[in-house]
Amino acid sequence: MDIWTAGTWVGKIIFCLFFFSSGLNHFTRMQAVIAYAQAKKVPLSGLLVPLSGLMLMGGAVMILLRWHQIWAFTLIGGFLVPAAFLVHNFWAEADPMQRANQRAHFGKNLGLAAAALLLAVMVHRGGPL
Repeated sequence: MDIWTAGTWVGKIIFCLFFFSSGLNHFTRMQAVIAYAQAKKVPLSGLLVPLSGLMLMGGAVMILLRWHQIWAFTLIGGFLVPAAFLVHNFWAEADPMQRANQRAHFGKNLGLAAAALLLAVMVHRGGPL
């Protein structure tokens, strides 16, 4: 195994662990996550929190197993973009500290969604992942 193959696996494992643990959090702390989503006025929070947890966990496992990876990246991006706008809507925060915190999460979500899009394109073009 060369350094690039090893790096691909290390990056993939860290990427997948991040999303799997985030999705798992939707289940282990479900009531708190639902309450937070409701406070952010996310519609159908009781349904969308477990659904988004499954999207994150399922996408992470699919990427790790190299199974329908384009769909996996779509699941993850399909969570990240709406969450950025619905949950991390920094423009609605009056408190400067909360605004800065939400702006950071908003940017993180969009950046990770962009990374998922780039990885999906790489997979589609036959690149190793």
